[in-house]
Amino acid sequence: MVIEQIKMPQLGESVTEGTISKWLVSVGDKVNKYDPLAEVMTDKVNAEVPSSFTGTIKELVAEDGDTLAVGEIICTIEIEGSNAVKTEVSDQKTEVAESVAVSEQSDQGNKARYSPAVLKISQENGIDLTQVTGTGAGGRITRKDLLKLIESGNIPVAGSKVVAPKQPEVQPGAAQETVSAFAAPKQAASAPSIPVAAGDIEIPVTGIRKAIAANMLRSKHEAPHAWTMIEVDATNLVEYRNSLKDEFKKKEGFNLTFFAFFVKAVAQALKEFPQINSMWAGDKIIQKKDINISIAVATDDALYVPVIKQADEKTIKGIAREISELAVKVRTNKLRSEDMQGGTFTVNNTGSFGSVQSAGIINYPQAAILQVESIVKRPVVMDNNMIAVRDMVNLCMSLDHRVLDGLVCGRFLQRVKEILESTSKSTTSIY
Repeated sequence: MVIEQIKMPQLGESVTEGTISKWLVSVGDKVNKYDPLAEVMTDKVNAEVPSSFTGTIKELVAEDGDTLAVGEIICTIEIEGSNAVKTEVSDQKTEVAESVAVSEQSDQGNKARYSPAVLKISQENGIDLTQVTGTGAGGRITRKDLLKLIESGNIPVAGSKVVAPKQPEVQPGAAQETVSAFAAPKQAASAPSIPVAAGDIEIPVTGIRKAIAANMLRSKHEAPHAWTMIEVDATNLVEYRNSLKDEFKKKEGFNLTFFAFFVKAVAQALKEFPQINSMWAGDKIIQKKDINISIAVATDDALYVPVIKQADEKTIKGIAREISELAVKVRTNKLRSEDMQGGTFTVNNTGSFGSVQSAGIINYPQAAILQVESIVKRPVVMDNNMIAVRDMVNLCMSLDHRVLDGLVCGRFLQRVKEILESTSKSTTSIY
């Protein structure tokens, strides 16, 4: 027999890890190629991991609730070899590789192969991995091993040998804590002890909430956020959209929302100011060619950011259709991993719940996010010094100051404002 490995897939462009929310198979189960093996949660999407082989489940390396870096092994599958000699050699190679890996970890730790998450945590906390004996398969050092050492305060130093504490059993109703490899482990270890009084409610943190928290923390820690806002007179836009919405809904079967007009205006402005459509990559800035707009869609307990691909090439009607379809996918748990990938700029419709001013956290690794606030009627001083009641909206932009400066962002917002304020029946087609 040949043993094949299934690894944690990358379920999004900026996704670096995933959490096993539920195994769909057990050891000994026979599976076919493409059969779902596990449900995985990331900060961007819930997805099923399919089998790459037909065979029998040999080992589940990770458990429900475990968070693993992209590329880490989650399970192994035993498949039938087409040649007995080939099978025997493969098995021998597997056994040799496993014994060498354990030996290297025990005796030559500086040459051992560790997962990116383990290396990240060890470097941040000064842990000598050669002095740690892991509890994972074949003596593998896992993220949980290191996090337990950090929590215990028993950080290994050169010349000592530390066995990572075993994971405690979780009692029914208790919340199992996991920490992102990209969050600050020291902060997790020193989480505040909050007394629970009578009547207080303890709510376990779900895997998707942990993933969202980790990505938000990473964005705030790594990207120096700056913030700017512009005021837009949307009176003509409101009149134009309101004159079309009933007939449009009857004809097309979905709503013509204000948000579709804002997304289209942003896509057009990004085409004229491509610097905004960029990402920070350490020693370089990547200016993306495709204009793929991520839109924030909220549920009762999570926030997702599906993507409208090539938004600059779509009509307002086409954008409105995609907004409707993606929102339905999110709320019916039918969002696919490909629906979340490739975003280059995020537009968040905070006005949908009445907000008039907010500062969004950038959707890492993008360079900026735009909050579209609520359209409200306000008295405005016009050019002739007369006061009129107008439909006004604030556009609030958070930017990564490593990539973008105030000048280009100001010009970008001015262009979005011009597009929106000139929207009318005579100048703008929705088709």
